[in-house]
Amino acid sequence: MDLKRAKIRDLRHALDNKEISAAELCGEYFKKIDEIDPKLLSYITVTKDEAMKAAEKAQKMIDEGKSTVLTGIPLAVKDNICIDGVRTTCASKMLENFVPPYNATVIDKLNEQGYVLLGRTSMDEFAMGGSTQTSAFAKTKNPYDLTCVPGGSSGGSAAAVSASLAPAALGSDTGGSIRQPSSFCGVTGIKPTYGRVSRYGLVAFASSLDQIGPICADARDCAIMLNAICGHDRRDATSAPVDVPDFTEKLGQPIKGLKIALPKEFYAQGVDDIVKTAVMNAAKELEKQGAVLVDCSIPGLKYAIPAYYLIACAEAASNLSRFDGIKYGFRGEGRTFEELIRDSRSRGFGEEVKRRILLGNYALSSGYYDAYYKKALALKQEIIKEYNEVFEQADVVLTPTAPTPAYKIGAQDNDPVKMYQADICTVTVNIAKLPGISTTCGYTAEGLPIGMSIIGKRFDEQTILQVADAFEQGFETIAPKL
Repeated sequence: MDLKRAKIRDLRHALDNKEISAAELCGEYFKKIDEIDPKLLSYITVTKDEAMKAAEKAQKMIDEGKSTVLTGIPLAVKDNICIDGVRTTCASKMLENFVPPYNATVIDKLNEQGYVLLGRTSMDEFAMGGSTQTSAFAKTKNPYDLTCVPGGSSGGSAAAVSASLAPAALGSDTGGSIRQPSSFCGVTGIKPTYGRVSRYGLVAFASSLDQIGPICADARDCAIMLNAICGHDRRDATSAPVDVPDFTEKLGQPIKGLKIALPKEFYAQGVDDIVKTAVMNAAKELEKQGAVLVDCSIPGLKYAIPAYYLIACAEAASNLSRFDGIKYGFRGEGRTFEELIRDSRSRGFGEEVKRRILLGNYALSSGYYDAYYKKALALKQEIIKEYNEVFEQADVVLTPTAPTPAYKIGAQDNDPVKMYQADICTVTVNIAKLPGISTTCGYTAEGLPIGMSIIGKRFDEQTILQVADAFEQGFETIAPKL
């Protein structure tokens, strides 16, 4: 079977019509993983034995006419989402041998559907980074150019879907970690509204910003995945008790009269001309379909990066304080309790994680809390206010996903501030708790993908999926040649 950018709905049709069995489909994906992934490094753990057992159960459901949309569909899962009995490392030496005794809520929901787990995808360590090069185990490469990064932190998930090593994958997004790698790898990824998907079982980076979401071949598959994983969860205090609509409902509906905002700050200095041109061309295509383009301004964007990193690092410092080498995780050496903890954390965490813990503890320390962290929270409210004002005159916002296409591996290793600045187009969505989807809108002369993001009102994933789908129907994507 040709797996090149295979859609979930096409695989569903093939399984239900007995064109292929669930086990055979799994075998096809593992064959491709064995062939391609040694040079791509998108997976940390491949779960062949577990997958074949799950495929047998799924086939029984299909044969008995009890299949759902994801029954027998092979999927990949980012390595910071807990799966009972399957190693979950967060791409860190700290959790190299950690095997969770429970499932994340999203995994329970996928199990109910009868999905098949292909494996755990690589990521930046503890989801901290934008390149998947801080992974302790698999430094993933971009399927379009193996000398370039795939983005991060969900770079393994994006690369696996891009290279057709999985039809879809789960990722997590704290400041763009689903959307930016989707842009770099030429696939479609959606970050849902904060609280739309349960965070129970997601190893926390920044609890007020983290959100699980899918990376797929297109917006229609993203809608299918959202239908499966969304919903209120009493085990997650931040889970929103709101109704879950059918996210496929608006797909294919015309966008005539829909108002699309273009905040001028997202197209200013710092964004590559080739990216601006590709996104503006996409806006014109949407305008041809009847959408109305609205010029607007989000002045708070210039403060977004410092506000985001202060909040995210402060929460990371707090969340990662539990990794002390005592209860679980990497255990160092030392003659005293203090020496043991110092050695465990010094050797268990990588450089980027330690950098962010230090920054977070500094921002929360006495004498600096008011000067930094408290001001960052005030800026968060200002950014939310500015988005609310934009949504009074528009239905969605259109921006570049990243200021540049994928960059060369190692290009930003010695300049973390430059890497942080690259998040300028994505972090405000997490700060304001909004939904955002990234889809491909062009390619560079070298063939690297360029992504655009569509941002919606809170809990209005349906509309951003509708707009992304409307654009995708008239845009021809180019799969990587691997």
